[in-house]
Amino acid sequence: MLSRWLVAVSLAIPLAAAWPLALRDLSDSPPTVTLDSATVTGINQGNLSKFLGIPFAQPPVGDLRFRHPVPITSYNGSINASSYGDSCPQQTAIFPLSLGDIVNFTIPNIPSLHNNRSSNNATSGGEKDNDDPEESEDCLTINIIKPSNVSADAKLPVLVWIFGGGFERGNAQGYDEQAERIVNRSVEIGQPVIYAAMNYRVSAWGFLASQEVLEAGVGNAGLVDQRVALQWIQKYIGLFGGDNQKVSLWGQSAGAISATLQMLAYDGNGTDLFRGAFMQSGAQIPVGNITGGQIYYDQVANLTNCTGTNDTLACLRTVPLDDLRKAVDQTPSYFNYTALSLAWSPRADGTFLTQNPQRLVEQGKVMNIPIVNGNVDDEGTVFSLSSLNITTDEQFREYVSTVFVPNATQEELEPLWNYYPSDPADGSPFNTSNFNDITPQYKRIAAFQGDVVFQAQRRYLLQHLSGKQKLWSYLSRRDKLVPVVGSFHGSALELGILDDYIIRFTNNLDPNSNSTGMRDWETRWPEYTAENPQLLTFPVVRGLPLEIMNDTYREEPMRFLMNLSLAHPL
Repeated sequence: MLSRWLVAVSLAIPLAAAWPLALRDLSDSPPTVTLDSATVTGINQGNLSKFLGIPFAQPPVGDLRFRHPVPITSYNGSINASSYGDSCPQQTAIFPLSLGDIVNFTIPNIPSLHNNRSSNNATSGGEKDNDDPEESEDCLTINIIKPSNVSADAKLPVLVWIFGGGFERGNAQGYDEQAERIVNRSVEIGQPVIYAAMNYRVSAWGFLASQEVLEAGVGNAGLVDQRVALQWIQKYIGLFGGDNQKVSLWGQSAGAISATLQMLAYDGNGTDLFRGAFMQSGAQIPVGNITGGQIYYDQVANLTNCTGTNDTLACLRTVPLDDLRKAVDQTPSYFNYTALSLAWSPRADGTFLTQNPQRLVEQGKVMNIPIVNGNVDDEGTVFSLSSLNITTDEQFREYVSTVFVPNATQEELEPLWNYYPSDPADGSPFNTSNFNDITPQYKRIAAFQGDVVFQAQRRYLLQHLSGKQKLWSYLSRRDKLVPVVGSFHGSALELGILDDYIIRFTNNLDPNSNSTGMRDWETRWPEYTAENPQLLTFPVVRGLPLEIMNDTYREEPMRFLMNLSLAHPL
């Protein structure tokens, strides 16, 4: 998680027993639940009961690799649910700078960074996280965390977390502290929830894309993993004390994008899997047909000696995991030069996503449910640290035109150079004058990337849904004073500033408090409409009252970016 490298302090939330059924350890015996004919044994931790690592689909190994998940239809025997399951295989993504480089406002040796977009090695200056859990292809598990003394018939609202990580990394275990914080806080304010989080396949394992994948009908396997987990929740959550009619999605970054794409799945028709979605820093993304990933499919096939076989997809299913992992690691990650032009991501496959997600939004093929969707101010900064070798106007133009919109003409792109000028005062971190200008083009690239992938997409989604369903939006400027990256991607999640709103939304499909429970600094959150696009705004300085502002900043530049990405999806 990016924010764990960039923020040292998170919001501390005191715990109390405000809910009438005050949480306490009732017994030393571990909690159990019966699923079909199986006894599932979890663990008690403090005031919570956890059921961890429950498989919801067959292990996607062997011939099931690169296929849609096969749901588990019934359980027998016993299941030890006392620890998280393995992570799905992860793609290596090394942060291009160290924390010290950012805090000290320094830059590593520029030649050590990528000099051209074809380089596939990880950038220097970062460190791998040695605390990551074990990885395995047998990874499709779900976790349930609930107040420890909730009865099976409590029918509590259910909050389903979808982790982020650029569709290339991530797991549910990494958010255990967040889960505990949310469930404990929900009890404290008298609106208890049950928290669920699934593992889903990432990188090539979940988002392999090519003509071969299209013809086999196995695209977007990672999104289908999420879907099968949501179906599992519908079937079994009642046994844990949850209400399957009161399920809300919550995600950040790729998790928020995933939540949006679940709303667009199968043209937004015929689902009762969830009734609301709370999305932080992510909406639909500017991607096109699944064949757009052919270059990376071919690269992996070549590196694993599958090129030239009669069936390259069948061959890839037989490649040893370590060999496949090495091949995937040779493709760009979100911290490579290509940054947010992702190698592995959801794409239109003709079935789960019948076409470009932006077009689905345009055509109204979206579930009609209440949603919250917001951003931090400087979404693009951390992803722009791997292109610091771009220092001139000419190099910036080449970068945008080759990495993000390779099929656009120079005439089509001409307005972009003025909408996103080289003046550092106009760049991101926004509203920091000439500060944080670590290279002549860094703030410009950061402004462009943050808008084209995050800010413009959120505004486009909300404007098209306005008048059809209840909407709320926000903007966080917290952590603006962090050197170089400002209000960086992930900062609002790490700070926990939206926790109470998320809990209230899960309970009532409204982030506002019905009566009591609002903190002194909170402001009533108005609905978002096209006519009155109001944002709940978190100011730079903590402790100041929240503000309400109109969602009109960089209006013309973002409109241009949306039209450009509609014409030339990745």
